[in-house]
Amino acid sequence: MDETPELEKATFGAGCFWHVEAEFRRVSGVVATHAGYMGGWKDHPSYEEVCSKETGHAEVVEVVYDPARVSYDELLGVFWTIHDPTQLNRQGPDIGTNYRSVIFFHTPEQEQAARVSKEKEGRSGRYSRPIVTEIAPASAFWWAEEYHQQYLEKRGGGSCNW
Repeated sequence: MDETPELEKATFGAGCFWHVEAEFRRVSGVVATHAGYMGGWKDHPSYEEVCSKETGHAEVVEVVYDPARVSYDELLGVFWTIHDPTQLNRQGPDIGTNYRSVIFFHTPEQEQAARVSKEKEGRSGRYSRPIVTEIAPASAFWWAEEYHQQYLEKRGGGSCNW
C-alpha cells in the first residue's frame, strides 16, 4: 500500500525571497521551497523584469508541505514573524511592489485561514501601524532563476541584511 503523504502548497511574499525561503526551509513538515514570481501579468518574467516593477509580480516562495506534520496556520505564523507586514511595498531597504507583503491562497480554506490570521495579527498589539498584507488568489507561479533557489543556503547562511 502506498503511504505517500498528500502534500499541499502555500505561497507567500514577504520581501526578498532569499530570506523568506530560508526561513520556511527550517520548518519541520516543509518538504520543498521554490523561489519565484507571482501576481503579475507577464509570462515567464525574469528577475530583471520583476525588479523593474513593470510586470506586477511579487517575489514569492512556494512552500510544499505535509499537512500531517505542519498546518497552514503554523505556516501563517511563520509568515507573520519573518517580516514587517505594515510596510507597504517594501521590506527594509528593498522597495517596490515586487517586495510587497502578500499571501496567495490556493484553496477557499487557505483564503479563510489567511483572512482570520490577518485579522488576529491586526488585533495582537504587535504593530503600531495597520497591516497592509494583500490576500489574493494564487495565479501562475514562475520559477526564479536557478541562482535564486536556496540562495542563502548555497552561500553558507547569512541574511538579506535588513
